[in-house]
Amino acid sequence: MVAIYYVVFVNTLYFSILALSFRNIWTIFRRSHYSKYNTLSGSELVPSVSLLVPAYNEELTIIENVNCLMTLNYPTYEVIVVNDGSSDATLNILLEEYRLKPVPNTKIRGKIACQKIRGIYHNPEFPDLYVIDKENGGKADSLNAGINLSHYPLISSIDADSLLEKDALIRMARMYMENPEETVAIGGDVRIANGCKIENGAVQDVSLPRKIWPMFQSIEYLKAFLGGRIGWSHMNGLIIVSGAFGMFRKDAVIAVGGYRDGYPGEDMNIIIKLHRYMLENKLKYRVAFCPEAVCWTQAPDSYRILSSQRKRWGRGNLKNMIENRGMLFNPKYKVMGMVTMPYNVLFEALNPYFRITGLLALTGYVLLDMTQWPILVLFGLLNFVSGYLLSVGALVLEEIAFKRYNKLSDLVKMLVYSALKFVGYHQLGVLWRLQGHVQFMQNNNSWGTMTRQSWSEDEKKTSEAA
Repeated sequence: MVAIYYVVFVNTLYFSILALSFRNIWTIFRRSHYSKYNTLSGSELVPSVSLLVPAYNEELTIIENVNCLMTLNYPTYEVIVVNDGSSDATLNILLEEYRLKPVPNTKIRGKIACQKIRGIYHNPEFPDLYVIDKENGGKADSLNAGINLSHYPLISSIDADSLLEKDALIRMARMYMENPEETVAIGGDVRIANGCKIENGAVQDVSLPRKIWPMFQSIEYLKAFLGGRIGWSHMNGLIIVSGAFGMFRKDAVIAVGGYRDGYPGEDMNIIIKLHRYMLENKLKYRVAFCPEAVCWTQAPDSYRILSSQRKRWGRGNLKNMIENRGMLFNPKYKVMGMVTMPYNVLFEALNPYFRITGLLALTGYVLLDMTQWPILVLFGLLNFVSGYLLSVGALVLEEIAFKRYNKLSDLVKMLVYSALKFVGYHQLGVLWRLQGHVQFMQNNNSWGTMTRQSWSEDEKKTSEAA
């Protein structure tokens, strides 16, 4: 019975969050289509932004990424690539492509601790591009180094295997300018680029992945970002801004001590720290989500890489929940303490244990002839239908507001994969999360192995990130 109550309760919450997303989707639609954000791209009133790009062994994608970032529709910004002690040719490729030279006696403004900086490179021909070469310390450490060098009041973190749409940053800035005093972070929408046609650092033709693993992730991302984060943002209860693309007020990030080094879930950790700091100091704030600001990223396309990523996510989530357990059910932390954190503990961190014990209990009932097959089938069917409707709901949100997938075949494919993910893939997600918890118990803080693939070639390379 516990499993049944759990499934009913979790689906009620999921549908409530989805309902909030629907409630806001028309506002997002109007903002996406009719907002005069383009007029801001030439305005001096728009706050300047420092784009921080941590790079470890990114030789295959780094030039496309930087070229993309240097051609955004935004009035004043800089690109700071942080080479995190790469063992491949990432640094040399950057130096050669942009003819960068060492900068003597560069002043580092920030005071956030980071690994030793070996050099800073710049070329006056590309005045808004800087490259930091530092000793390996991980993604969080690289972001801290970038913050220390940054010149502007807003910072934006972007993965080196990701591409921003040209107006992504200005759309975020428009949202920030609505309430600059209270806005401390804004998350962007992250979509899977596998299968898309990429030219000159931009997505020219949107299409779904051809391989099965990225295809499942496309469905997952759509559900998580459109079906979930719009609703959480409405309550000011977002617990994460994706590390692939987010914008932050620099003074707030510095106030909480920057990113935490050696942490498997550094993107969740920085948002929890911001919530905690603002609430403990009784400051008005908001952490927002801007679904019309889109970042395209490469998704793992093999079982090995995907499982490694998901185990790391499981570790990071559990670690963040344990270390911030004092916020749980604590009215002092408002929505974060009373809704977001309990939700995340019960339905994300503990999800594998409820599902596995529920499955074992149902199996026991059948073996002991304590239940009937029709009841069991009905329970499974209801569970499948509710999960499927959540995925379809996210797809409807996409079609209402954005319509990025304009081929009928793509829509059909998404509907089919939304159903197929319950046959194996969904169960693998539970297993990976459980394995991540085991790694946490083993004090494993490694990043894991990630694959990088050139945007323009079929060449592949695997690298181990610190």
